[in-house]
Amino acid sequence: MKIGAHLSISKGFFAAAREAISIGANTFQYFSRNPRGGAKRAPDEKDFALFREFATENNIEQILAHAPYTLNPASTTRATREFAKICFQEDLEALEYLPNNLYVFHPGSNSENKSEGMSFIVNILNEVLTANQTTTVLFETMSGKGSEIGRNFLELKDLFNNIHLKEKIGVCFDTCHLYSAGYDIKNNLDGVLDKFDNTVGLKYLRAIHLNDSMHDFASNKDRHAQIGKGSLGIETFAKIVNHPSLKNVPLYLETPVETVQGYGEEIALLRSMIN
Repeated sequence: MKIGAHLSISKGFFAAAREAISIGANTFQYFSRNPRGGAKRAPDEKDFALFREFATENNIEQILAHAPYTLNPASTTRATREFAKICFQEDLEALEYLPNNLYVFHPGSNSENKSEGMSFIVNILNEVLTANQTTTVLFETMSGKGSEIGRNFLELKDLFNNIHLKEKIGVCFDTCHLYSAGYDIKNNLDGVLDKFDNTVGLKYLRAIHLNDSMHDFASNKDRHAQIGKGSLGIETFAKIVNHPSLKNVPLYLETPVETVQGYGEEIALLRSMIN
């Protein structure tokens, strides 16, 4: 099973990969650029080459780039949508240095007209996705606060229905967000997965952000907790890591640990629960 955590690439991909191995991970997530800003990283081909060699030797697969939080392709503001389009284009271009990986983004929000916001998202993706790209772009499931798009499977279905290159897109579950949005993965994981399969399709589930929640079920609040230390509880994560439909879906921790070693402890805990 592929289990990783959110790591910094400030010292490069090779350094991040070594850090991943040091904490028992065999994948990792990173921000494609400053999460609160917009500056892109300059490509470092030497670092990419070192990373690729190390990743092959250590079976590191399916790393996940996370788009910046400032990206909002659903925005009512044209300049914000243009920034989102530029981010998509630049990030997808950069990811081709490390082929066949994943890119996740928050679908965004539109406080005036959700349908219009969803159309904006679709239009941008239809412009930036290409048939020859190797990266799969993932919609992240959201908790449902404010005017967020992606709070339920029907919204994701509507987005998917209008994307031309469906083979280039997928979904990233966030366990905290799902539970906060009213999907009871604690008491009815099978039912949630069946609903997703019937609405969008399990084949599109390509990654999971593994987080406990500081808030109760259907709270529509987005506050991550450490594994087993929130309202989801440790048994929920035991069900996830052992579910036959999820065994090939990579898991990425985004929990509020104090140090990278804290991720290592959570990864060891998760691996100890696998039957």
